Amino acid sequence: MTHRVIIDDSASDPSAGIWFAVPGGFTELPIDVLLAPPASAEADRLAQALTPLLEAIPDGVTRQQFIAQLASGQQFLRALREVGTVHCSLGVHRDDTAGDNGGTLHSLFTVSWRDIAWSPRSVSAARAVAAAEQHSHVEYLDLPSGPASMSETVRTPTSESGLPPTPLLQICAYLPHPDCKRMAVLTLSTTAVDRRDQYRTILRQIAELTSFESPLIGVQP
Repeated sequence: MTHRVIIDDSASDPSAGIWFAVPGGFTELPIDVLLAPPASAEADRLAQALTPLLEAIPDGVTRQQFIAQLASGQQFLRALREVGTVHCSLGVHRDDTAGDNGGTLHSLFTVSWRDIAWSPRSVSAARAVAAAEQHSHVEYLDLPSGPASMSETVRTPTSESGLPPTPLLQICAYLPHPDCKRMAVLTLSTTAVDRRDQYRTILRQIAELTSFESPLIGVQP
C-alpha cells in the first residue's frame, strides 16, 4: 500500500476547524454535494455530473439499479452526517504485501466530531479508549496537535442487519480539541482484517499530520 501523502482540501478552508492529509489511494466522497437539498447549486452540480453517466448506461434496468445504489449510498452518508461526520473518503489500494499476486483492498476513512465534557485533553484521550467497548490494541499518543489515543475493534454484522457476515476492522484515533469541549474521531474501516498492522500505520500517519490550526497560517500567497 502506498504512503504518498495528499493534502486534503480542508487546508485551504479557514473555517474547517481541523486540517489533515491522507495517503494516496483515498478519494473524498463530497458529503455536502451528495446530500445537497433540491434546487440548490450543489444539487445542480451533482445532476450535471451524473447526467452523462446515466445517459451512457444503455439498459433501463441497469440504470435503475445504479440510481438505487446511489440512493443507498446517500442514505449511508446521511447516517454518518447525523453522528457528526464531516469528511468521508474511500480508499482503494493494491495489496503489495502479497507480491505480484496481490488483490485490491478497500477501506473507508471518516472524520467525525464528538461533544465531550470539559476535562484536560490527556484525560479526554484516555477516557475515549477506556469507554470503547470491545476495543483492543490501545495506544496513547503524543501528537503535534496534542495528546491522543488509538484503539481497534472487529465487528461482525448480525443476521438481522441484512448485511454479509464479513468481519469489519475499525481503527480509531481520538484527538481532543484544544477547547477541551469536543473531540475529533478519525476512523479507518476495512474488511481486510489481516492487514490491520498496515492500516494502523496509515491511520497513525494521518493522525500525526492532523492539526487544529491551519497549516497555511503565515504562508505568503
